[in-house]
Amino acid sequence: MADLQEKIAAELENAEKIIVELQRAGELINFSPVELAGVGAFLHNFYNSIENIVKQVLLAEAIEIPSGSFWHRDLLEAACSAHVISSPLKNKLAPYLAFRHFFVHGYSLDLQVDRIVPLVQSLGMVYAEFKENLQHGKFIP
Repeated sequence: MADLQEKIAAELENAEKIIVELQRAGELINFSPVELAGVGAFLHNFYNSIENIVKQVLLAEAIEIPSGSFWHRDLLEAACSAHVISSPLKNKLAPYLAFRHFFVHGYSLDLQVDRIVPLVQSLGMVYAEFKENLQHGKFIP
């Protein structure tokens, strides 16, 4: 369990750094396309840290990691079914999953501020709830 907690701690530290940087960025209203792409990369990285933690926890619990075309969506479902995350948190993470999909498969020039701002604004609350879920499951102290 100590190894798992170390891996989780490293991912949480990365997520926290992302949150700090996005808070430091301030208002996104006048951002250039290049700056918005940077914000998009941070949001993508944040969601990756969530997925990395979920995968590590599922592996530690001997739960198979989903595969196939929809494995990212199925990973959230598996985490919820295994009580790693709550159903309300799964619903809050869904827009980040959708953004991740868009960011990977779309073009940064198509990023829209009005779709990114709510994700950035709720990032800290979603992170705090994720961390609470991990503590409740005793995956972190």
